[in-house]
Amino acid sequence: MCFSLTASFGSGVVLAGIGVVTLKITRKPSHLIFACIPILFAIQQISEGFVWLTLQHPEYARWQSIPIHVFMIFAHIVWPFWITLSALLLEPRASRKKILAMFFGVAIFLSGSEIYYMAKTPVGAEISGHHIQYLFDYPAIYVTITGFVYGLVTIVPCFISSVKRMWLLGVCFTVSLIFSALFYKVYLLSVWCFFAAILSIIIYLIIDNHQKLQKLLLKTTSTNKTDY
Repeated sequence: MCFSLTASFGSGVVLAGIGVVTLKITRKPSHLIFACIPILFAIQQISEGFVWLTLQHPEYARWQSIPIHVFMIFAHIVWPFWITLSALLLEPRASRKKILAMFFGVAIFLSGSEIYYMAKTPVGAEISGHHIQYLFDYPAIYVTITGFVYGLVTIVPCFISSVKRMWLLGVCFTVSLIFSALFYKVYLLSVWCFFAAILSIIIYLIIDNHQKLQKLLLKTTSTNKTDY
């Protein structure tokens, strides 16, 4: 969260709690990637708390690059392929799996290109207007293209998925992205990640609903076999 040090650490703790509960109710291994998202958001938010700490206290400046790179790795590299892979593993329909697999391939390529540029280009951060602005000198055309592709692979799979309430996650991601772009354009990277982190509660609801549906199907199958 780019609003303050306390807010970043506080949201990280809350998200960690949601993540633990979400993982606790997860039963199928294929659901774990999706269920881990709140925990990963928590790590990202806590890393930004340390970015605040190193920016506000010069005595910690020598450690600054570590939390900055952790945050940037999540924002630029992890989320494109992780969200798409989550939707792919959750999807029960073969036809939609094929479409999601194509999106996953694009996401992997995007994350790979981000690894290349992050390794090649220095990254930094500064406090500006009560927010954190991340600094990286990527080519303008690259930023434009990857910005579009990033939104494509993180939002569209939520609408392709047939999993109940997954579309709601896509709507919330879209609204948070548009809101961040309109009102916090310079700090988009940090602010959107904060709003996206808030949506972790929806992830819990999706997993909870999916688990209940699986139990209902097993119960119905068991009853039918007994009647037979």
